[in-house]
Amino acid sequence: MSGSLAILDGCGGIGRVLVAEAGLGDYDVHVIDLPRSTTAHPPDVPAIPADATSETDLADATKALPSDLVGLVNLSVFMADNRSVADTGAETWNEVLTGNLIMSYAVARALKSKLCKEASFAMTGSGLGHFARLGYGPYAVAKAGVAAMTRQLALELAPDVRVNCVAPSAVDTAFPRDGTGRSKEDPEMGLDLEVYARAIPKGQVAEPADITGPILFLLSGASRYMTGQVLHVNGGTFMS
Repeated sequence: MSGSLAILDGCGGIGRVLVAEAGLGDYDVHVIDLPRSTTAHPPDVPAIPADATSETDLADATKALPSDLVGLVNLSVFMADNRSVADTGAETWNEVLTGNLIMSYAVARALKSKLCKEASFAMTGSGLGHFARLGYGPYAVAKAGVAAMTRQLALELAPDVRVNCVAPSAVDTAFPRDGTGRSKEDPEMGLDLEVYARAIPKGQVAEPADITGPILFLLSGASRYMTGQVLHVNGGTFMS
């Protein structure tokens, strides 16, 4: 498939790989990311600075995009430090819900008008939204909401637009190592990837290309009869 593709959080670890691979697939790629992230983006790909939690920024980004997107990918995630639900303050709870679930709603609401007929919209969930793990309460609830929103949007935008969700396990980028993204860099938020890998049936942590391949599949005509689905990519960590 070819045409205009918008990638939210296209400057992150997974985003950079997806931008490169999508460009090789003849997509006309447009990146939306935080202003501080777009400054380091390759100059040959249009980069629109925007905070996806800001209604004003999203409105400005929408105006800057072409009106015939064949694909939209929302890669943005936000995670706070790991605590039990009872020990998570209201401010942190609201930040995590806003940075994941409310942000996903805002992006869908703002950008759906830019999607052409037969376009594909790929959201980003998490296996944590489908099975419980200690310390991930707000994030798990937010990602479970993203999965529900995927199904809801798939119904509402059918038959013109397909909406699916990729739900990765941890990916070997800066995000799980030091908590980058909208959160403050904090070593205590880092994930011990070597320990994590030992619990995965595949025996290794995902790399960005392990996630971008399924995303490109969902964008392509090869998945033309798929909508409202959550595609788990986790090396066997969670089997639905």
